[in-house]
Amino acid sequence: MNVLIDNFSLYAEGFLGTLELTVYSSVLALLLGFLMASFRVAPVRSLRVFGTVWVTVLRNTPLTLLFFAVLLGLPRFGVVLPFEVFAVLALGCYTSAFICEALRSGINTVPTGQGEAARSLGMTFTQTLNLVVLPQAFRSVIPPVGSTLIALAKNSAIAGAFSVTELLGTYKTLSELGYNIVWTFVWIAVGYLIITFAISALFNALEKKWGVAR
Repeated sequence: MNVLIDNFSLYAEGFLGTLELTVYSSVLALLLGFLMASFRVAPVRSLRVFGTVWVTVLRNTPLTLLFFAVLLGLPRFGVVLPFEVFAVLALGCYTSAFICEALRSGINTVPTGQGEAARSLGMTFTQTLNLVVLPQAFRSVIPPVGSTLIALAKNSAIAGAFSVTELLGTYKTLSELGYNIVWTFVWIAVGYLIITFAISALFNALEKKWGVAR
């Protein structure tokens, strides 16, 4: 317990850093994932191509490489932002590709007749998607989206290598101070467990309320 008690402020700072990265990146990933899923099923070919390229490139790019591209590449083009913002962009964009595919798989579970019926009533593609298709698809994608956001929380550890305050990065300072490395990582693991259990509990509650009965 001494490792935690003696360095509680350091752990708290790292925990809050990871929590902020997770929350902001999750919001960005959900927004972009929804947008790209809409593009993937849109009747406009150029939008479908853009959505496909977005998903294909990001899903097949190592997250560490994406961090290098965003945090070190964008400043060369005059885009200067705090490293925390760059980390959110990298995490959010990367995770959005997986959110997109989860949503698209849910959209594909909705019977085609639902969309045809909506269009026969004069509804536009956007109205059909938002009012008819997505509400039904949402029920079936709650578990995979939750799992993806849990993975995002753990992936945020990469940000520590780019001067972003987060939980895993606390081990460097504690190691330099001579604390037991095993207990240092034990308390870091506890911090991640708290965040991932909170996400899991949230999506379990959503699944119980709106999920598809099996």
